[in-house]
Amino acid sequence: MDLTVNGQRAYAYTGGKPFNPALPCVVFIHGALNDHSVWTLLARWFAHHGHSVLAVDLPGHMRSAGQPLPSVEVTADWTLALMDAAQVQRASLVGHSMGSLIALHAASKAPERVTALAMLGTAVPMKVSPVLLDLSRDNPNAAIDRVVTFSHSTWAAKPSYPGPGSWLRGGSRALMRKVQASSAHSSLFHHDFSVCNNYVTGLAAAKLVTCPVTLILGRADQMTQPKQASDIALALKASVHEIEAGHALLTEAPEELLGVLRAALK
Repeated sequence: MDLTVNGQRAYAYTGGKPFNPALPCVVFIHGALNDHSVWTLLARWFAHHGHSVLAVDLPGHMRSAGQPLPSVEVTADWTLALMDAAQVQRASLVGHSMGSLIALHAASKAPERVTALAMLGTAVPMKVSPVLLDLSRDNPNAAIDRVVTFSHSTWAAKPSYPGPGSWLRGGSRALMRKVQASSAHSSLFHHDFSVCNNYVTGLAAAKLVTCPVTLILGRADQMTQPKQASDIALALKASVHEIEAGHALLTEAPEELLGVLRAALK
């Protein structure tokens, strides 16, 4: 579904159902150098079980026009403006990695509009190593290869998703290269990593969040290790769930992830 947000085209996948703003809404926010497609399974389940769904492409990522936004704070404002454009008054926010920071800040800016917050593969602060930051600027493909290696805890896909013979690491690498190549920004990967690295107000924002919060962490995550989420979990009084996966928990453990989200967003 195409929307107009701040005068620019914004795309959101609706899970294979016509969007109905009267239903309880779930907004899915992707991570660095990803797009809406990482949410396909989860978005389709919620869209076919009584919810409306907006799985967004952030500005400057794939189908959403404009330049990538300069900070978590500005992107949080954009997310709330997207809800306005879709005529959604209140929604649950679900974010992965960089998207979890955006969801957190949006929930702090408009607590009356957020019914639940789920932060996946998160850490606050979400510092990126200087070596990886430099590599994402100087050699994005090499940085993608390294991140794909760090993000996956297994070589093989589970039988249930995406299907027999699928290669999780290859699929993740292909998506990230496609998003990077589609961008008018000279180094979208470096931009997204910098947005994560520069967000320093997460613990302060947590004090303003009033909705129930769930953290879903990959037990083998090397990008955002579970121990790095301890401070934000305490600040948010969050329910914390660790599942058998790495940072790519959306594809490595989709069924377990869905089970936790279903309970969190009741």
